[in-house]
Amino acid sequence: QVQLVDAGGGLVQAGGSLRLSCAASGIIFSINTIYWYRQAPGKRREFVATHTTNGRTNYADSVKGRFTISRDNAKNTVYLQMNSLKPEDTAVYYCNVPYLGTNYWGQGTQVTVSS
Repeated sequence: QVQLVDAGGGLVQAGGSLRLSCAASGIIFSINTIYWYRQAPGKRREFVATHTTNGRTNYADSVKGRFTISRDNAKNTVYLQMNSLKPEDTAVYYCNVPYLGTNYWGQGTQVTVSS
């Protein structure tokens, strides 16, 4: 059974940093592309970052230069380092793994950035 557990969210002031993590079980982590998405209140879920199996990364324009996605295949964990946070980064953050035709999601972790 595939399970993704998101963690690391919290309340931070603008300009601060947080590191989110997503721990996976029941999946061969190293052969999958991993995504982070976020959803702010009243808005659609949006793409934040992705990390492919060959190490390529891609970011939404809104977070480029501030966020960094990384993975530790030995720990089956993906991270999202978020620096220079802004109030508009406030959202629930979810990791996502498409695996064998199914889209798996973490339960989400709340990030709140105060101005």
